[in-house]
Amino acid sequence: MTARTVIDVWVADLTFPGYMDRLHALGAQFEEAHPEYRVNIEGRDFRNLSREIAEAADAGRPPAVAEYYFAVTQAARDSRTRDGRPLFTSVQKAIAGRTEILGEPVVVDDLLPAVREHYSLDGDLASMPAVVTAMLIYGNKTVLDRAGVSSLPTTWGGVEAACEAVAALEGGPSHGVTWSNHGLFFQQALAVQGGELADHANGRAGRAERLDLASPEMLTWVGWWRELHRKGHYLHTGQIPGWEANLKAFADQDVALRVTSSNDLNYMAMAAENSGFEMTVGRFPGRDGEPYGGNIIAGTSLWLADGLAEDVQDGALAFMQFLNNPRNAADRHIASSFVPVTRSSYRLLEEEGWFADHPFHRLASAQLGSYAEGQGGEGVPPCRGAQFGDFAGAQDVMTRAMDDVLTRGAEPAERFAEATAEAQALLDAYEADRTARGVRDPQSLRVEYFRDTEAYTGAQLENAVKGGASRE
Repeated sequence: MTARTVIDVWVADLTFPGYMDRLHALGAQFEEAHPEYRVNIEGRDFRNLSREIAEAADAGRPPAVAEYYFAVTQAARDSRTRDGRPLFTSVQKAIAGRTEILGEPVVVDDLLPAVREHYSLDGDLASMPAVVTAMLIYGNKTVLDRAGVSSLPTTWGGVEAACEAVAALEGGPSHGVTWSNHGLFFQQALAVQGGELADHANGRAGRAERLDLASPEMLTWVGWWRELHRKGHYLHTGQIPGWEANLKAFADQDVALRVTSSNDLNYMAMAAENSGFEMTVGRFPGRDGEPYGGNIIAGTSLWLADGLAEDVQDGALAFMQFLNNPRNAADRHIASSFVPVTRSSYRLLEEEGWFADHPFHRLASAQLGSYAEGQGGEGVPPCRGAQFGDFAGAQDVMTRAMDDVLTRGAEPAERFAEATAEAQALLDAYEADRTARGVRDPQSLRVEYFRDTEAYTGAQLENAVKGGASRE
């Protein structure tokens, strides 16, 4: 019997119930269609995956396919093997214009434009998008109706007005709104204002050299957030980032509004059902009096190791296309509320009536642009999020600064000027290390959960939605 070609695939185990089971099942389906291959899928601790990939590369045994968080994109681009060669090659260049690989239709041209652009540089798609999420606002419609708030707020001023109406309710929630103290919220708030974190067009028109965490857009967001907190409208859990505590506050009806990722959609719906209230969902609110600038995306993408044997590379590329074919991308959305990453998967969900039965599931795609036939609004270029070294470290700097503003009364301009200096030092250290020997140090590849931030697991989110206290 001829030995099968092995494709090693390392992915982040996000710990949601059934998450890895589904990936292993897809691997088995691919093997059934391609019996000459064996897909060895390893789910690694999502907090340590980037570090483990770097260590494997330094030992000369990197996986053929490696999954990275969006915040580690620059480090993935810069990563080197132990002999100094680029660790990864461009997915687009490896596809080399083919429309199918091993019989699997190539889907990169079908990717949602905003998503493709996010993982591209100078038009070259470096990695294959996998998990994609956007930022949304969720409301307890039952409470909002009682407060006379007829629709979800679409601006920051609207959020404050809704909070004031909720505060006037007798026996209502203790606070109007909450969200986690996490880097995603700063990035999204900058994006809707057209702001940037880094020079050279957020690190996309050239390598980022200077960071600015105290820009007018950043200070506008931070100042408004502080005022909501001072007025008693914003619930600060005291945790960084506090995902579980914020979800629990919504489930327990301690808040009427929660801003969070589309990734939480299924859990938020579960919380509402368990606690007996109706939920409503809308897009991330924009700044009053300003055009809605755009959005960021979060999630992960799959990177292709450079220097693979031709049969291994083709198998890896074919498996990437298989994971994102219309059926599999649609099923991933149904299972986990991740954004369907291709136009075809979105249309399939529409045709099968999924969106008609679950209209809130349309909103993450709408947040990034309209993808139905004949509609525009793709959200590019504002969806091109920042790329720079030690992005994850800079996120930690932002969250600690904000905690000082909320908890210890620090002045935003002064504290975020300090944060800028701290983040700049991280970037400078990253660039010095890269220049000296290329990115091989696992510390340069930490993800957003590595340092002071609190990680969360699927099990924790499951616990947070159980036993919500009804106010009826």
